[in-house]
Amino acid sequence: MSTLTLWQRPLKPASDTDRWVRDFFGPATANDWRSPASSGLHPAAEIIKDGDDAVVRLELPGIDVDKDVTIELGGGRLVIHGERRDEHADTEGDTHRTLREVRYGAFRRSFAVPANVTGEAVSASYDAGVLTVRVAGVYAGSQPQRITITK
Repeated sequence: MSTLTLWQRPLKPASDTDRWVRDFFGPATANDWRSPASSGLHPAAEIIKDGDDAVVRLELPGIDVDKDVTIELGGGRLVIHGERRDEHADTEGDTHRTLREVRYGAFRRSFAVPANVTGEAVSASYDAGVLTVRVAGVYAGSQPQRITITK
């Protein structure tokens, strides 16, 4: 049985560039380079203007939105938070996993909305791994007004 390794950090610096990278990013063991980054889950998002509505789309594949995602509106913020759970984690520290690029853990995304937006203006749906949140009327009456300068 062979082990698949995408990249393995050299044990000794081979050049000045390697030394510079080590000095900049700090010392790390070879295992740190193979493990996922500790920054956690940060789902990709986009906001689209659709007429007077704002449509927020988040990529959330593999997440049970019924159990693990909450959408809240308050204080001029639309907040979407949840968690991607690792269903395959074992109690021995993932000793049987040979590659891990999927990020697990909690996430929180927050978007500013006008203070007059109420919960009735917000609707959400989930399809094919994408959470779509529509905020109705966000852009209504938001045409810029020209202000006259007096002398």
